[in-house]
Amino acid sequence: MSWRLLSLFQPRKLSFGAGALGVFADDFLATGYSRLIVLTAPPIVPLIDATLGKMREKGVHVTLIDSVTREPTVSDLEKLLALAAEARGDSVVGIGGGSVLDAAKLVAATLRNPQPVSELFGIGKLKSRSAYLACIPTTSGTGSEASPNAILLDEADNMKKGVVSPLLVPDAAYVDPLLTLGLPPKVTAETGLDALCHCIEAYTNKFAHPLVDTYALEGIRLLVRNLPVAIADGKNIEARTALALGSLYGGLCLGPVNTSAVHALSYPLGGEFHIAHGLANAVLLPEVLAFNMDASAKRHAEVAVALGVERSGSDLEIAKKGVELIRGLVRSCGIPSKLSDLGVDISMLDKLSEMAMGVQRLLKNNPKELAIEDVKSIYRKMF
Repeated sequence: MSWRLLSLFQPRKLSFGAGALGVFADDFLATGYSRLIVLTAPPIVPLIDATLGKMREKGVHVTLIDSVTREPTVSDLEKLLALAAEARGDSVVGIGGGSVLDAAKLVAATLRNPQPVSELFGIGKLKSRSAYLACIPTTSGTGSEASPNAILLDEADNMKKGVVSPLLVPDAAYVDPLLTLGLPPKVTAETGLDALCHCIEAYTNKFAHPLVDTYALEGIRLLVRNLPVAIADGKNIEARTALALGSLYGGLCLGPVNTSAVHALSYPLGGEFHIAHGLANAVLLPEVLAFNMDASAKRHAEVAVALGVERSGSDLEIAKKGVELIRGLVRSCGIPSKLSDLGVDISMLDKLSEMAMGVQRLLKNNPKELAIEDVKSIYRKMF
C-alpha cells in the first residue's frame, strides 16, 4: 500500500440526486454571471428547455449550442470556440455525455486564452481559465464532471489525446439521475462499462492510493450490480441512481490516479476507426486484465471480490474468476469480443500497436510493463 503524497482536485460544489438540474439553475443565478453558453446534443434539448427558459426569464442571456454529436476533434473545438466568442459568453455549462462535457471544459478553458490547442496536450500545459464552468452529465460513464481530464481527437494523426489540468475541473458539477432515464440500452451498456474500467484501472494501477481505493471499489460494486438492471429496465430510477454514483466515483479516480493500458490501447481504436470510447474499452477490458493480473494478483483479487466473486482460493485464482466474470458481463451487455466485429482488420495490427505505445501518459500507470510485442499480443487475441 502506497502512502505517498496525493492531491485531489474536485469541483467546489458537487450536487447529486434527482432534481440536481434545478439546483444548477438556482446556483447559477446567484453567481452574477449573465451570458451563459450551453453546450449539449440535440436529444438533450427537450430535457432542459424548461430550465433554460426560467433562466432566460431571470435575465440570463443563454446561447444554446447543440451541435456536439460526437467525440470532439480539434476542428470541432475551433468551431465551438468561434460560436462561443461570438456569443460573448462569460460562463459555460456542458449538459450531456462525456463528449459534451469534454467539449464544454475545453471551450471554457480556451475562451479568451491565447494558447493554441496544440500546446494543451499532456499534463499541466493549460495556463489559465477565465470562464465559469459547470458540468451536468446525462450518461453514467466518463465521470468527466469530476475530473481534470478532457479528450480530443487530433485529426493531424488520427489520435485521441488528453488534456489534463486542474483548471479543467469544473467549478460545480450536478449529477441528476433523472437525466439518464431515456438512455437506450446500448449507450447504457457502453458508458457503464467505461465507468467500470475507470474504477478497475484506478484500483489496479501502479500508482493506486488508499485515498482513491474507496471510490474505486465502491464504484465497481455499484456498477456491476446495477448495470444489467438498467439495461433491462431503463426507467429503473434506483439502478440509474446507482450507476450515476458509480460513474461519479470513477471520475473522482481519474485525476489523482487515472487509467492505464485499457484506455491506452483503446485510443487508437477511437482515432483510426471512430469506435465509441466506452465500446473500445469494454472490448479490451477482459484481455488487458488477463495480461495484468499476475503482476498484482492481490489487487486483481480484490477487484474480483468487489465484482461478486467468492473469496476462496489463492489471489490469482480469485483474480482469474474475476476476469471470467467480466467476460460474461461484457458479453451479456451485447458487446462483441472481437475487434474484427467492429470493422478492424488484422492488417492494422502493427499500426495500432505503435499508436498505443505512444500513449505513455497512461501506459506508465499499468501494473505490468508492456513492450510493443505485448500490445500486439493483446490485440491479436481479439481477432
